[in-house]
Amino acid sequence: MPTKTAPSSGPAQRGDVEHLDVVIIGAGLSGVSAAHYVSTNCPWASFAILESRSAMGGTWDLFRYPGIRSDSDMFTLGYSFRPWDGEKAIADGDTILQYIKDTAAEDGTIDKIRFNHRILRAEWSTDDARWLLTAERTDPESGDATEVTISAGFVLSCTGYYRYDRGYLPDFPGTDRFQGTIIHPQFWPEDFDYSGKRIIVIGSGATAVTLVPSLADRAAHVTMLQRSPSYVISIPGKNPIANAIRWALPTKVSGPTVRWMNALVTQGIYELSRRQPDLMRKVFRKGVQAQLPRGYDIDRHFTPHYAPWDERLCAVRDGDMFRAIRKGTASVVTDHISTFTESGILLESGEELEADVIITATGLEVLFMGGIEVLVDGEKVDPSQRLTYKGMMLEGVPNIAMAIGYTNASWTLKADLTCEYVSKLLNHLHRSGMRQCTPINEDAQVSTAPLLGLSSGYITRAADRLPKQGSSFPWQVYQSYIRDYRALKRSPLVDGVMRFDNPAVGKDVAA
Repeated sequence: MPTKTAPSSGPAQRGDVEHLDVVIIGAGLSGVSAAHYVSTNCPWASFAILESRSAMGGTWDLFRYPGIRSDSDMFTLGYSFRPWDGEKAIADGDTILQYIKDTAAEDGTIDKIRFNHRILRAEWSTDDARWLLTAERTDPESGDATEVTISAGFVLSCTGYYRYDRGYLPDFPGTDRFQGTIIHPQFWPEDFDYSGKRIIVIGSGATAVTLVPSLADRAAHVTMLQRSPSYVISIPGKNPIANAIRWALPTKVSGPTVRWMNALVTQGIYELSRRQPDLMRKVFRKGVQAQLPRGYDIDRHFTPHYAPWDERLCAVRDGDMFRAIRKGTASVVTDHISTFTESGILLESGEELEADVIITATGLEVLFMGGIEVLVDGEKVDPSQRLTYKGMMLEGVPNIAMAIGYTNASWTLKADLTCEYVSKLLNHLHRSGMRQCTPINEDAQVSTAPLLGLSSGYITRAADRLPKQGSSFPWQVYQSYIRDYRALKRSPLVDGVMRFDNPAVGKDVAA
């Protein structure tokens, strides 16, 4: 049962507030993982999940555009503790959402979620060794909002890093002149009928290459308008090798076997791309060439100017986008926008593309930890001035961790490792009687670099607001499941960098 905090001189001195051992922020893919590890490995801990929206699922509930699906295989996007048992390796969004919900229902996580709680501020008091969280709780019927406070011994942020209330939209000239419909995929209108319409999809990333073939089935024609190409590869919707392994072996063996197999293949492609970029350029080009009509201008439309994995690869399931191009229901135009017109878009080349609908698949905005204001002993924390410890905690900030997935592989591979590691950290604190753990950097030789290491627009636009990674362990972010597996599963908790303290007792939690 939750306990009550006694009055204190720190931020918690605001009357009696509910106290929980752990607060998880966000009820998406990572939040459900976090709840599983806390409830399973830390049965002594009281906890709750605070979710800002009225539904769980995070990204997979928010995004509703046609064709939304995973671009990572489900054997690695799924949880290690509940292996994916679907037939498709690349699953549709609604299937993924149901998988998350079923997982939460199976282990009771659903009962720990408090919906419509948006965290505004998190204040750490060293004297009390706890966080005071200020949340805005919205009444789902009236829409009225009230502030509530909750005290927590440890906070695990599972918010991801996408901003939910708006996507990225460049300032295109003349948008007010266009007589048709303009849609950002992040806010797809429910039951929007695009049958028989001429559609332009602006963008060349994962969202665009997913939308184009999905829309092409019913639209009059779909044009993907891009400033420059991305690396696009075709991946099978079903993995016959994985399905054979699952048929031959029991789940407790096949689950980790398939997970490791796919993780290693993905990591191998990434490493080869970074070490032999010219070779992989040729491999990716041949893959595209085999899918497109003879004489197609691959150099213009599907040959990027950057090296493989400078940006994330775009995956098309079973070559569906290439098939739409071959059928003539979709096309690709590589040019720059001069202005929107009444009937479409005028390009810098002078060509005008006519459209009834323009979809701005121009990217997302990054918002670290959901935009929560973080203070330690009254001092505001600027994440951009902090290093990340093992890719999951901020230098000098006690008792708070973040589940941040991979940019070059499945999000869940890293999130699962992080959540399990946090459960071990919680148990160490509990057994040792310590109440505070803080990563401290005392190595003056550590240099800094951007956190995520890609040149994608959504990342570079937010680089000045994100934490940094360091040049050596444990401050370096590996983007490697193998190395993180060793760092988070095999390395000791007491490593000389993580400092464990027990601030003066006297304002302790009431029993």
